[in-house]
Amino acid sequence: MALTADQIISSQKANLETLFGLTTKAFEGVEKLVELNVTASKAALTEAAGTSQALLSVKDAQELLTLQASLFQPLAEKTAAYSRHLYDIAQGTSAEFTKAFEVKAAEAQQAFVGLVDSAAKNAPAGSETAVAVMKSAVAAANNAFESVQKAVKQASDVAEANFQAVQTTAVNAAKSTAQTATRKR
Repeated sequence: MALTADQIISSQKANLETLFGLTTKAFEGVEKLVELNVTASKAALTEAAGTSQALLSVKDAQELLTLQASLFQPLAEKTAAYSRHLYDIAQGTSAEFTKAFEVKAAEAQQAFVGLVDSAAKNAPAGSETAVAVMKSAVAAANNAFESVQKAVKQASDVAEANFQAVQTTAVNAAKSTAQTATRKR
């Protein structure tokens, strides 16, 4: 089966559209990251000014310890929220690339299977064994690809669960530390 000029042009056009689409998604991810960092920086600057004022008004060591304890938990929560936003941006951008890759891989697999079927139909007599071996190899490759996709999905799910656990532990530890410091007053 020979490829026609129209098929080649159509394939190149589709590949270019995919490339530009992914480039756009990458820039959107960068824009979200910049926006997150600008927002976080503004909030940190505002909080630093407020904290500085509070520190200047402290009268004794006990009041300083209480102030520090009251600042620790919100800081941990804000850090966890920032990390979560960062993770979500990365996951969203990565998901777009993964989806595009899966679509293109599926298209390539279908095209290759069509090529093998076409070659099998036009194969000379006596080549049935070679065609069967080729079809078997294609099926094995497809199964291997699907297994890899499932393994990547499972690894991603485990990473998500671990991220959630670490984030929850950090926030709970900050709450515990703040409560302990408050009780010592």
